[in-house]
Formats: sequence, structure tokens, C-alpha cells
Amino acid sequence: MVEDIAKLENKVIEILKTIYDPEIPVDVFELGLIYEVKIDLDTNVEIQMTLTSPNCPVAESMPKEIEDKVADYPAFKSCKVNIVFDPPWDKDMMSEEAMLELGFL
Repeated sequence: MVEDIAKLENKVIEILKTIYDPEIPVDVFELGLIYEVKIDLDTNVEIQMTLTSPNCPVAESMPKEIEDKVADYPAFKSCKVNIVFDPPWDKDMMSEEAMLELGFL
């Protein structure tokens, strides 16, 4: 079962990599906005994420887009995104791929 959950977590990450911050040409996962992905035994997904700033213009639409895309995958029953600002996001949370894309490396 743990092996199945790990495969499902990888699927969530795959889905997250298709969702981009509209102001930055990098997906939300590589941008470092995703803090945690949890999947329970009933295949409900819970995602802890942050935004690049508390005043982010997509503060309402991006979590909804994530919830909809993840929940649309047949293996998942539901998806809930919780926005947190602790710890606050900074550019050091980005992957090397994101830093290269944005010219930070």
C-alpha cells in the first residue's frame, strides 16, 4: 500500500508540473510553492502550498486550478489545497531547473 501511495504522490507531482504561475514561466512544483503532498487511504489528496507573496493575484484561482486538476485524475477521490505562509517563500526554494530557467544560475 505504501508503494501505491508513493506512485500516487508521483502522479500528483506530475500534475503539479503542468500548472504554471502566470507571472513566472515555471511550474508551481519547480518554483518551490508546494510544501507537502499527503494522500490518505481513501485517495483524498491534501496539498500544503504557499504563494510567491501574500498579495499574489492568483491567490484564489491557482489553488482551485490545482484542486480541480488533481481531483480530475481518476485515481483520486478529492483534492484540498491549504495555503500557508510559514515558512515564507523565497527564491532559494526553487529547483535548479527553475533557477536556470529564470537566469538565477
